Amino acid sequence: MAQHGAGGGSGGSGIPQTTVMYSQLQPWSQAGAPPCMEPVTGPSIPPRVGTAYETTTKHPWRPAMAYELIQVKHLPEQPVTNQLTKQCFLPKGMKTDGMIFPNLVTGFDRNPQHAARAALYTRYTSNEWYNNNMTKYSESNTNRNLSERMRNDAVRLMRETDEKATSGQRDAGRRLGERITDLTFWRNELNAELEKLIAEMSDINELQRQCGKALLDLEIPLHIAQECLFHRESRQGTEKVHDIVEKALLVEINNLRNSRDKLGGLHEKIAKQALDCRGAQHLLEDDVAHKESSLGIDSMCHQLNNHSRGITYYGGIEKFDPSVSTQESWAQASSEHVRRSQAERAKLSQLRSDSQSVVNAVATTVWDFWSNTNNAFDRRSQEMAEAKNRVQLHLQKVQQELFDMEKHLFLLQKAIQDKSGPLKVAQTRLEARSHREGIELCKDYAQDRLVQEVFDIQGAVDSLHHKLQEAEASHQGLLKTRCSLEVDLRNKVNALFIDREKCMSLRRSFPVSNLIKY
Repeated sequence: MAQHGAGGGSGGSGIPQTTVMYSQLQPWSQAGAPPCMEPVTGPSIPPRVGTAYETTTKHPWRPAMAYELIQVKHLPEQPVTNQLTKQCFLPKGMKTDGMIFPNLVTGFDRNPQHAARAALYTRYTSNEWYNNNMTKYSESNTNRNLSERMRNDAVRLMRETDEKATSGQRDAGRRLGERITDLTFWRNELNAELEKLIAEMSDINELQRQCGKALLDLEIPLHIAQECLFHRESRQGTEKVHDIVEKALLVEINNLRNSRDKLGGLHEKIAKQALDCRGAQHLLEDDVAHKESSLGIDSMCHQLNNHSRGITYYGGIEKFDPSVSTQESWAQASSEHVRRSQAERAKLSQLRSDSQSVVNAVATTVWDFWSNTNNAFDRRSQEMAEAKNRVQLHLQKVQQELFDMEKHLFLLQKAIQDKSGPLKVAQTRLEARSHREGIELCKDYAQDRLVQEVFDIQGAVDSLHHKLQEAEASHQGLLKTRCSLEVDLRNKVNALFIDREKCMSLRRSFPVSNLIKY
């Protein structure tokens, strides 16, 4: 027992962690001992001086083996007490049962052979202890060599990355400087060509403005005619008819489109040349604006360094490639813009033929179809107004008939209710006569008349109920007719409102005179 206690205290490096954990759970102190503990004599057992999760070392990653936290004394210096062998001892707050040492003296209610055999099972051999130490030494050497290699590789990698970053930043700055030079050259070329193009487009712009205004003026009546068709699509029921107004609107829209095509054919040469010049101007302006923006961005990028303000991380920006051109295609596009502008300036000529007469002819045609459509609106509005008046007259008649039918239903219901009194009297008389006794319970003439009276009243009530059902069916039919007339009247009022208020209000305000004034 003494040898066992000494080995458990001084050989902590060779004992597995499970054994160390059990040694931490031993009752090394008498504080808080349960009542079942027997009094002991002799020197007291040293208490614990720390907890297993604390360590005095400066390196927190090194594991605490717990043996450095305990003051150990050899067991031969102190007596064997029940504090070490008593099974009922369980320190306060323990989550698991403590390790129990066998009592070599008494065997703890067992025979001595069993206690000796149990004590032998708790020891390790010297070879196991030596092998465990060798394993720890080998693992320590391996980890130190691996750590040293990793540090050397990291130092070499840091030097390489610093050199690579510096070289890459220097090369990128040189490339940005070359790019700024190219941008400045092409910006100046585009600005010079743009000034020449604008100076020579003054005459052709005026001619194109006149023809363009005529085409723009046609858009107003075309939009109004299409808007009228759109409003008339909101008609309901049978009012959504393909009438003369819709036909006139379709014809007017077709004429407006043909007139637009005619004006387009008339100024095709002028418009084509003007559009080509305007397209070349737009390309030049757009290219100049893009180059100004790019020049500002590249100048700012060329001035950035590691100590500039505003630099930050943009994760994944290197994977985003918004490029739409290459260096060669970019220079070729600017050169094409300049060549196109020079070609368009060479083609400009005066094209003012008979555009005024054609514009006046188109204005006259538009006005004729406009008037025809307005006349169709007036005729259709008169027809719908007459139909609405007739529907209103029929609706008034149906409403009067409904009023009369409701009074008739009330009279029928009252007649049925009036029959309840005589029926109750007759049935009460029959019930009372059923209580006669003996020979008096006779089927006399009074009994026959009472029975006949009940049958007559029930037949009359059935007839009245039948008439009431017919009257209610007729009432429902009148209600359905009234509802249908009301829906039809609402549809007609809606269609009349669309034609008179929505469509005609748009067509009265059409500025026809502006079409032929220049």
